Amino acid sequence: MIYSSQFLRRALFADAIFSGLSAVAMTLDAGMLASLLNLPESLLRETGLFLIAYTALVGWLGSRSSAPKALVMLVIAGNAAWTLGSIALLFSGAVSPNLLGTIVIVAQAIATGVLAELQYVGLRRSGGVVAA
Repeated sequence: MIYSSQFLRRALFADAIFSGLSAVAMTLDAGMLASLLNLPESLLRETGLFLIAYTALVGWLGSRSSAPKALVMLVIAGNAAWTLGSIALLFSGAVSPNLLGTIVIVAQAIATGVLAELQYVGLRRSGGVVAA
């Protein structure tokens, strides 16, 4: 366990807000988003369902004055992987989004990458190990 810096907690909360809004939109409006972005409805809905659990985890981590360092590092690594995976999805040919869909995927990849960087900075600013 580490003492979470205020910077880290804010970065985690920002992630929870961004992910939570995305989760609601993708889960409840997957059909509308699918036709708007030319992306598979199942991909959007399943991503939204995953983000519900992710939002709960990241929100919980952001609310703690101390947190498991390994879990925070997992969130950071997950965000970095999400960024790379989003860009890889565009180049894979597995989906054929329209221009708006491509813009949305690239924008969320950039936002997720920025969140990963902010969380990493926040982790480095966090204090020492909490006594067990």
